[in-house]
Amino acid sequence: MKRFLLSVAALGLTAGMAAADYTITILHTNDFHARFEPISKYDGPCGAEDNTEGKCFGGTARLVTAIKQARERSNNAILVDGGDQFQGTLFYTYYKGKLAAEMMNKLGYDAMTVGNHEFDDGPEVLAAFMSELKFPILMSNADVSGEPLLADKLAKSVVIERGGEQIGLIGLTPQDTDELASPGDNVIFTDPVGAVQGEVDLLTARGVNKIIVLSHSSYAVDQKVAAETTGVDVIVGGHSNTLLSNTDERAEGPYPTMVGNTAIVQAYAYGKYLGELNVTFDDAGNVTEAKGDPILIDASLAEDDETVARIAEMAAPLEEIRNKVVADTAEPIGGDRAVCRVQECTMGNLIADAMLARVAEQGIDVAIMNSGGIRASINAGQVTMGDVLTVLPFQNTLSTFQVTGEVLVAALENGVSQIEEGAGRFPQVSGMTFSFDPAAEAGSRVSDVMVAGAAVDMAKTYGVVSNNYVRNGGDGYDMFETAANPYDFGPDLADVTAEFIAANAPYKPYTDGRITSK
Repeated sequence: MKRFLLSVAALGLTAGMAAADYTITILHTNDFHARFEPISKYDGPCGAEDNTEGKCFGGTARLVTAIKQARERSNNAILVDGGDQFQGTLFYTYYKGKLAAEMMNKLGYDAMTVGNHEFDDGPEVLAAFMSELKFPILMSNADVSGEPLLADKLAKSVVIERGGEQIGLIGLTPQDTDELASPGDNVIFTDPVGAVQGEVDLLTARGVNKIIVLSHSSYAVDQKVAAETTGVDVIVGGHSNTLLSNTDERAEGPYPTMVGNTAIVQAYAYGKYLGELNVTFDDAGNVTEAKGDPILIDASLAEDDETVARIAEMAAPLEEIRNKVVADTAEPIGGDRAVCRVQECTMGNLIADAMLARVAEQGIDVAIMNSGGIRASINAGQVTMGDVLTVLPFQNTLSTFQVTGEVLVAALENGVSQIEEGAGRFPQVSGMTFSFDPAAEAGSRVSDVMVAGAAVDMAKTYGVVSNNYVRNGGDGYDMFETAANPYDFGPDLADVTAEFIAANAPYKPYTDGRITSK
């Protein structure tokens, strides 16, 4: 484990005096989602020509430069990650966690927390990823003792030394990861507040008074944890892809967001920003100052040549797949999570319409697509299979089944039940319309449900198409687990969507008021 020691002079110590203030720079990323190559302003692929013209953002090669420069600005820094390195591009589909581990080791991370997507392919792939890392990966709010692949290998917290001081790091992952991913039956997730406080108490008993939580739990949960625990100095967040900033007008809150004495930070997603927080502690371990801002990883940062070459080498097997042009679109197709997780969006309509069109002749009436499965937008112009796979990277298959109107309405209620959190369960639909009131109590928000232009009949049986993840209870849709006549082995959702765009080329994205709010 790397250790950086500051000189006595740098620490500001004088013979015979107590230790002075201690300052550390916390560099951080979150929700990288396998965006090793540069991304467009829509967070999707960005071509070589656009990259040369300075229109692209992010990419590991630019992060190498940004992190190097940030470390040079500080004589005492750590680099941590808020989870969800996995999933999002063909790099993950092809290599699973292998390339993520290689690049994180190269960048010199000190620790990360487990994101829900680290469980997308079960404990096996997570365990293989962990075996390649040269730094600890943490998760406090889960019991993994019953999972042989993770037991005694996945720590809740760790203590590292920087500048002659001990820093306690605690990991946190979504409590509903069992609904969001595929952790298996042997991992039991627990309440984040209690889990964090338990680790804080253990660390404090060891004399550690500087504590950072690496939290893949959302901005809202991070604020709750900060408010309901004691002893947490900094929370480095993730999961909600929240941009916190003091200079960017799109920010959802200040950087850091202070809750009591706890500083909360998050740096959007996809490697588009590098968080840089400078924290000063007094001798008792109290935060006396916390300041900074995310750094936009744009064309002003040079790409590291060695990293560009390595990623190009790893991309070679993927080229034939992703360069296949499937169609073209007249306008950008919007898959921004900030839109699709709270309202009807053009990408949601495209995918839901594609699903329904594929199985309409099988007696299927409606389609429901969880917005959490929509991972990017698509630029205007040619649409490649790589573009589609970036939007739909999960290799989900179409699932068809039958439920009553009552169950259908219950599913919509689940879909809008966590809209204030921007949860991925928000439903994009086809073949139906509905309205909802976000101010009403969860469970009683949905109204005016219409199927094929007629009011929903609570006793009638309807044919539904979704994806196999939702049909099997993902994103809280457990009402579908006991659906009649389920078939979860239809064609790949990405293939279905690509074929639908091709059949309707040039595709013109649209919304038509199928989802309204009061």
